[in-house]
Amino acid sequence: MSVTITFLGHAAFRLSDGTHTVLIDPFLTGNPAAEAAGLSANDESPTHIVLTHGHEDHVGDTVAIAKRSGATVIGAHELCNFLAEQGVETVDSANPGGGVPQSFGRVDLTHAFHSSSFGGRYMGMPCGVVIRLGDTTIYHTGDTGLFGDMKLIGELHRPDVVILPIGDRYTMGPVHAARAAELIGAKLAIPCHYNTWPPIEQDPKDFQPEGIEVRILEPGHSTDV
Repeated sequence: MSVTITFLGHAAFRLSDGTHTVLIDPFLTGNPAAEAAGLSANDESPTHIVLTHGHEDHVGDTVAIAKRSGATVIGAHELCNFLAEQGVETVDSANPGGGVPQSFGRVDLTHAFHSSSFGGRYMGMPCGVVIRLGDTTIYHTGDTGLFGDMKLIGELHRPDVVILPIGDRYTMGPVHAARAAELIGAKLAIPCHYNTWPPIEQDPKDFQPEGIEVRILEPGHSTDV
């Protein structure tokens, strides 16, 4: 069964296999890329939400969406504790190196080199997320710099798709992201976390990993894998 991947702008994605819908980092309200594409948090009714870290531009609309839809939220331990305090009823916490089974498959958390806070409060370790949805494995690296263990993550999880930030300044830029994609070894790479605001403006055509298909998605657009 195929999985549809929809880019929601910035680092937010929707994954769907026709039965389950998984949102990653659902930052829609206040996201200029999402709003320009007519995307709204009110239109999202996921079964699950997966968070890479606690920054406001990644947690985004998680609380409102989870309260309305009843979605299970998966993320780092401290972040999940914080969301539970905000009234999210179902959270499933883990930390880098571990994972949690889900009705659609499994979510594993990996290391990411970044930071993680919300309103100045520590939100646990920043993470990448490996999502096994049916027979398809998608690795969203989260906000991170390049690191050598991406090769090991690729060997352990063998992702079909890798989603990487290319905006530079706060994450990898296009050149380092291309090297990351080559280390991970997925057949398909999708760039994100660029052109949301001027400090992270990039030309996605500069993201050119060798031997790997790149699909550049505009906000609101989808691809099937």
